[in-house]
Amino acid sequence: MQSTDKKADMSQPLILVVDDEAGVRQSLQLVFNKSYRVIEAPTADDAIQKVADEAPDVVLLDIMMPGTDGLAVLKQIKSLSADCQVIMLTGLNTARTAFAAKGTGAFDYVTKPFDVEELRLRVEHAMEKVQLSRELERLKEEVGRKYGVDHVIGKSKQIIDVFKAVSMVAAKKSTVLITGESGTGKELIARAIHYNSDRRSKPFVVVNCAALPDTLIESELFGYERGAFTNASQKKLGRFELAHSGTLFLDEIGELNLGTQAKFLRAIEQETFTRLGGTDEIKVDVRVIAASNRDLEQMAKAAEFRPDLFYRLNVVSLFLPPLRERREDIALLLDHFVRLKAQEHSIAVKNLSPEVVDFFTSYAWPGNIRELENLVERLTILTPHETILLRDLPLGMRSTDQTATLKEDVLNGSRPLSDAVDEFERELIVKALQRTGFNQTKAASLLGTSRRILKYRIEKLKINDPNDSEAEVKLST
Repeated sequence: MQSTDKKADMSQPLILVVDDEAGVRQSLQLVFNKSYRVIEAPTADDAIQKVADEAPDVVLLDIMMPGTDGLAVLKQIKSLSADCQVIMLTGLNTARTAFAAKGTGAFDYVTKPFDVEELRLRVEHAMEKVQLSRELERLKEEVGRKYGVDHVIGKSKQIIDVFKAVSMVAAKKSTVLITGESGTGKELIARAIHYNSDRRSKPFVVVNCAALPDTLIESELFGYERGAFTNASQKKLGRFELAHSGTLFLDEIGELNLGTQAKFLRAIEQETFTRLGGTDEIKVDVRVIAASNRDLEQMAKAAEFRPDLFYRLNVVSLFLPPLRERREDIALLLDHFVRLKAQEHSIAVKNLSPEVVDFFTSYAWPGNIRELENLVERLTILTPHETILLRDLPLGMRSTDQTATLKEDVLNGSRPLSDAVDEFERELIVKALQRTGFNQTKAASLLGTSRRILKYRIEKLKINDPNDSEAEVKLST
């Protein structure tokens, strides 16, 4: 007695009924065929074949199958389809065996004769578990794709070197220290390491050390036992324990106090820790990735950070350069974010005028990639027209004097003088061209130079002229 509405069947979850009694199979068909697609198997061999061919969501399995043990069939089903949920069908005399089956992979069991409403409820719960399991796997795959190395944007030598390092270190268990200014993408690189490792299906647990006060950081990391302190009404697992078999990412680790640093060092060296208020040593297998926008080596020399912890974390060190030092990546990042933000907000993709691209390329980006992403999102939402123009940028951003930033970069050794001179010159030329409607003769006069020299500098600095149709390049889809 099989369901005949094939179109409806294929859109419904699938139940496999395995029982040697035809009456039982027919009864269960009548109970479930309005809500689910139902197929039958009278023998264990037939059941295994249908699991392999049809991949049912839920199996209703008689525990007393002729010539075989229902528990053995259960194990075969689970080996073929781990997310398939099996509900054992049992008489009163085999209920204890069915209960034991829950410890070997069965979702639940019901006794004959069936209470129909109870059985419906068990099947609904089993279906929910299947859906949750499959959704979790889908999310894991999606996150893995999102944080793959191929999805980190950039073509500069600095970021290519980071890609290579991530590829080499991902498969290892080595501790990694990621440094760089705020907003450079340290967490993104940490996730890329995790999702390109053999721990990708395990937890990736993040702790922002700067966001937690000293009074809470230790309990957050290591958890606590019931009664460890006032209001500790129940046991709490810490981030270290939650990351077992996966990766623990500590952002802004330079903010940890020295006492917590000592306990953290012991935990990663011995791979054991004790919850607050507890006495038992808890064994964990955790890969540690740490990040900081501060110079931990200098902090160690100044006794602000434990030197032994610094050396333990600094097994593999990755430095993420600020965006101003990899300007060739800005256009790629812009293209990525204008598409991404349009998709996230269901808005048509905006174009960026050449003047905006030039401005973004020369801007200092003190907030790095985070600032760029947030600005693109703001412009995507608030710009009413198809193409984003200079006048659409925040007034404070357009009026920012970058000379002080350039001076500081040169004086602290982060940028060569020649680059700073080129950037300052580029900014002046772009502003002069904008004021004169990109009339090179007028702009040259405004700058006190000749048109020939100005044209040479425009070509050298790769400044786009919107009046030149061949040079008018827009970031668009």
